Amino acid sequence: MHNLLHWRLLVAVADSGKITLAANQCGMTQSGASQAIAQLEDALQTPLLVRRPHSVVLTQSGEQIAMHARAMLAELHKIKSYAQQAKSAHAGKIRLASFPSAFSLLLPPLLRKFHRRYPAIELVQLEGNDLEVEDWLAQETADVGVVLNPSPERQSYPLGQDLWLAVTASEHSLARSRKPVDFSLLAELPFVLATGGCYLNAQLLAQQAGLSLADIRVTVNDWSTALTLVREGVGVSLIPASVIPADAPGICTLPLITPLYRHFGLVCSLRGAGSAPVQTLLQYLQAHLPLPVSS
Repeated sequence: MHNLLHWRLLVAVADSGKITLAANQCGMTQSGASQAIAQLEDALQTPLLVRRPHSVVLTQSGEQIAMHARAMLAELHKIKSYAQQAKSAHAGKIRLASFPSAFSLLLPPLLRKFHRRYPAIELVQLEGNDLEVEDWLAQETADVGVVLNPSPERQSYPLGQDLWLAVTASEHSLARSRKPVDFSLLAELPFVLATGGCYLNAQLLAQQAGLSLADIRVTVNDWSTALTLVREGVGVSLIPASVIPADAPGICTLPLITPLYRHFGLVCSLRGAGSAPVQTLLQYLQAHLPLPVSS
């Protein structure tokens, strides 16, 4: 009903008590303001003002309608303020760095939904190993990156965790027992070292446990190649559960006696932490990711 200028004029008249002053505040002539008030009264079918020689006062109906008009204009101001904030928060570019398995397994469904919700935010994906991701964050080449096992003192946003599993050929003696495996026993066997393009792999995990892999037969980056070599009897391996297909023929997976996990966390670069689109991404992921499982 009518335009916003009519409602602003009514509120200005209520505040000032003078049509002339209210007209100046709204950029109107006095005659134009008087006509606008008359149009409102005709449309609402109720008098809004009582005109006096040097001022006007609102009728009872005018006071109530002006009160609602004031609330409507305040809500409109909130809408405009939100839209202005959203313009900067919901548009722009984010350079997101990660290692291959996170891009291929963990992030795609979330990023597709994020893009549908915020189509004006461009996600540029930078793929590298976990050490490269750390370098890109430090150099601010990336705005945000997926980091493996981020230290507690770093501000990170949990994405989830992955259980390391011992992997053997189906006919291996460990497979026949179907029991959890001691890492120290696994480390003594012929070993297929699978890295997945990451610094955090079975060799580093062994060193952290005070062990060493005694007989590394081959080192490969690709998880599926490692599984093939294990199935062919080249050696055993230690591989994250998320990259092992549910239907991997000739393969047996066994938990370690002392479980080991790799934890995924999003970490921002210094510039990324101050980026409105990055904060939009982090808030979206926090709202849509399942709660991390404690270990």
